[in-house]
Amino acid sequence: MTYLTDNHQHMRYDQALANGWSIATGLIEGACRHIIEDRFGLTGARWSPDGAEDILKLRAVVINGDLNTYLTYYKQRYLTEHHLARYDPASIPDLGLHPARPE
Repeated sequence: MTYLTDNHQHMRYDQALANGWSIATGLIEGACRHIIEDRFGLTGARWSPDGAEDILKLRAVVINGDLNTYLTYYKQRYLTEHHLARYDPASIPDLGLHPARPE
C-alpha cells in the first residue's frame, strides 16, 4: 500500500486507457499466462524448481523465435567445455578437432 500511495502521481491509468496505451500489468500478466500457466497449469504436473526454470527458459527461447541461434550457441559451448577442454590446445589441430570459436 505504501508503494501505491507514494507513487500514485505516476499511475494515470485513465489517461493511458484514453490514449490507447498498454498498461504494463496487462502485458506482463498476458506473458506470464502464455509462457508459464499454459505449461505449468496442467493437471497433475509437478516440477522441481530447477526443472521448472529450465523449461521456462526454453519456452521463452522458442516463443521469441531464437531456438536455432540458442542451439548453435549451446552446441559450441558444450563442445568447448566438455570435449575440447580435455585436450592441450596446441594438440587440437593435430588431432583434427575443430578449435573453439571465441565467445
